[in-house]
Amino acid sequence: MALDRRRLIGLAAAALTLSATPLRAAPTSQRGRDAAQLGVRPDSSDDQTAALQRAIDNAARARVPLALPPGNYRTGTLRLPSGAQLSGVRGATRLIFTGGPSLFDSAGAETPTLNGLVLDGGAIPLPARRGLVHVVGARNLRITDCEITASGGSGVWLETTSGAITDNLLTAIAVTGVVSFDAKGLSVSRNVVIGANNNGIEILRTSIGDDGSIVTGNRIENIKAGPGGSGQYGNAINAFRAGNVIVSGNRIKNCDYSAVRGNSASNIHITDNSVSDVREVALYSEFAFEGAVISGNTVDGAALGVSVCNFNEGGRLSVVQGNIIRNLLPKRPIGTAPDDDAGIGIYVEADTAVTGNVIENAPSFGIVAGWGRYLRDVAITGNVVRRAFVGIGVSVADGAGTATINGNVIAEAPRGAVVGLDHARPVTPDLTAPGAARFAQIALGSNSVR
Repeated sequence: MALDRRRLIGLAAAALTLSATPLRAAPTSQRGRDAAQLGVRPDSSDDQTAALQRAIDNAARARVPLALPPGNYRTGTLRLPSGAQLSGVRGATRLIFTGGPSLFDSAGAETPTLNGLVLDGGAIPLPARRGLVHVVGARNLRITDCEITASGGSGVWLETTSGAITDNLLTAIAVTGVVSFDAKGLSVSRNVVIGANNNGIEILRTSIGDDGSIVTGNRIENIKAGPGGSGQYGNAINAFRAGNVIVSGNRIKNCDYSAVRGNSASNIHITDNSVSDVREVALYSEFAFEGAVISGNTVDGAALGVSVCNFNEGGRLSVVQGNIIRNLLPKRPIGTAPDDDAGIGIYVEADTAVTGNVIENAPSFGIVAGWGRYLRDVAITGNVVRRAFVGIGVSVADGAGTATINGNVIAEAPRGAVVGLDHARPVTPDLTAPGAARFAQIALGSNSVR
């Protein structure tokens, strides 16, 4: 059939129309799909929940990122399915929460991703045990370069999730910055958490077991014990029942209670953290744990620098090494047990080596070993203790176990360099003095005293 010029032009126009149709239905660029071309309107006074959810689902089905241009987006709860990847312009793409159980909610998703977004919770109260970002059962979650602010619950709440929470800023959080239950392989790193009412970061398990989360390089400040309590709240980093957790290289400042608290958390590593201005025990390993390494930290300002305790609950087996601890406070916060001591550099009980630490300005004790009969196999060697009321206190109560105290330098300890204790009460003169009494379970070597 012969084709005239008019027919050729018509066929060409039809071909162009067909080729253009998919681009209008699903706009795509090298960054992924553009939310603005999928019906989402930045800076609109209208609620964008429905349009945003359609765009999220559209991009997730295609496994491509969804790009949100700069602007404000008013929205309720958004669901993150498998493959959802939302990307904004850091500091300029703001999702303003209008209400619901969470801003983002995800269950059982693979590779959900949030990047470069400001999530503004508007201080709208969330239900109990919810975060502004709430994720359950996700595999390979990524939340990076986001700002999470004014959450009326926690900032991020995770359950049985693997992935990474990195390089985010969390501010004005009503509960806890990041909460993880029963992690499947989680890294929480290089985040800034400033201002939380319960805790900064919580690594928790529903029962004692291996967790292996890594909490590194975070800056955590201004953590309040808003609900009160005697140590459950007001901590920068809290590991509960979670084994094999690494807490390293964090900068922690101004907490009502502890900088790092490991409760029934075996094989915890608390290393190379910088801590100042905390008002209870700075670095804590307590209750039913086996294995703790507390090493290379600096603590400037706390009621007690390091505590490794609760041998009565099975707490045992630790190394406390190479820490600098100074400027201890004479009292703990209101709400702790009235007989809890303060002004102590390091306190340990069982199966522990305390070595190479430097302690200065301790109103009570530089180092304490044991509580009544709860003392077993402690070595205190090669430490420097300066300006402590008592340099080293060691339990000599009935039933107390063995301790070795050797090679330490103890200066300016007016009550004594090494003193025997009955619980917190000194009951002997300085055991390093000539002619002082000896106790069979205490191996007192050569210490430098002045």
